[in-house]
Amino acid sequence: MIEVVVYNDPVCPWGYSAHPAHRFLEWRYGNQLTWRLVMISLREQPSTVPFDPARSAAGLTKFRDRYGMPFSLEHKARAAATHRGCRAVVAAGIVEPGSEWRVMRALQLANFNSTLLLDDDELIHEALRRFPAIDADAIVARLDDPAVEDEYQRQKAEARTAAGTPIETQGKHAVADGKPRFTAPSVVFRRNGQRLDAGGWQTVLAYDVIVANLHPAIEVTLPPDSPEPLLERFPEGLTTVEVATLLARSPDYVPDAPAAELALTELVTAGLAQRVAIGSDALWLPAEAAAPSFA
Repeated sequence: MIEVVVYNDPVCPWGYSAHPAHRFLEWRYGNQLTWRLVMISLREQPSTVPFDPARSAAGLTKFRDRYGMPFSLEHKARAAATHRGCRAVVAAGIVEPGSEWRVMRALQLANFNSTLLLDDDELIHEALRRFPAIDADAIVARLDDPAVEDEYQRQKAEARTAAGTPIETQGKHAVADGKPRFTAPSVVFRRNGQRLDAGGWQTVLAYDVIVANLHPAIEVTLPPDSPEPLLERFPEGLTTVEVATLLARSPDYVPDAPAAELALTELVTAGLAQRVAIGSDALWLPAEAAAPSFA
């Protein structure tokens, strides 16, 4: 087994744009990887820089255009901290271990495709209620629970232990509370006492080289010939670029988003999939799956 530790924050567009590469690892190596999520908590207080909603939204276009995840570019009402959103992810892991990944993804999708403010409990509750598999009531009710606070502070402290790591050597760290911290979405891979670090956003090929070096005999699941098995494996939905990344083949694994979208549309026409519009793109799900609402 390889342990995969992801340091992330729901407000970070780099962390959000890493979804295709992380789905690639999940598909390619399956249960030979164990995953752990650590919340960075980028901001306990809103930024003191004067907030320009138009400039803030426009700044996300480079992520949309380069990495392909959906963005709506809706204007936020104000700058926001991220600590309540991070606590919601931690609370999910306590309410239902493993569901923290689902809640993290839900908050990322909502943050970049709606007017969600990640320091507003009511808006967090509203965002999570859009996803049928998430118990928004239970999660928001636990935001100030002592157990959640203890785990939140533990994760926040862990995220500030990048000193002396290859991530600091590469300059892919940041400084918070006077300490070098992991940037989102840094990933640390461990197996049999060995550790390899991937700082910040990385390509599929970078992750694949790390895994192959840690475990040369690891079993590999190759890309399928159509998106249908992907939707079965990820029934809560995939974006177009995630599907394109999972369909891409070696040696370079270059995603072909138009071809993936065409194949997905054919599945919808055949009644085998459904398309839920979100931001500049869509979530694609099995036809019978309970779909989130972004109306």
